[in-house]
Amino acid sequence: MTPSVYNIRPQRRADFTLNVTLKDPAGVAINLTGSQVLAQVWDKKRTVKYGAFTVSIPTPANGQIFMVLGHAITAILPDEARYDVMVINSGLLREYYLEGIVRPSEGYTAPVTV
Repeated sequence: MTPSVYNIRPQRRADFTLNVTLKDPAGVAINLTGSQVLAQVWDKKRTVKYGAFTVSIPTPANGQIFMVLGHAITAILPDEARYDVMVINSGLLREYYLEGIVRPSEGYTAPVTV
């Protein structure tokens, strides 16, 4: 299976959320019951891992996932990185369903630390 491509543009120093419905090549939502979903951000050469998304599966039967890239990770991202989403199903089959380029937007507001 060839993963779908979806490029993202998180704001630096802010939490980035992404809601996705994973689908098979025919466009049908996959059943994620009993599956594990992983998503990570790397440099293009895959030598530096910047971090991982926190992934939850609120409605597994409908293929819906909720991904969060925390503000500590978005703060350290370079101008361009790569991410992908892997599903490990209940039969331990591993497949990539989504991939893309991460190009952060700078963001200027920052909380005051006391």
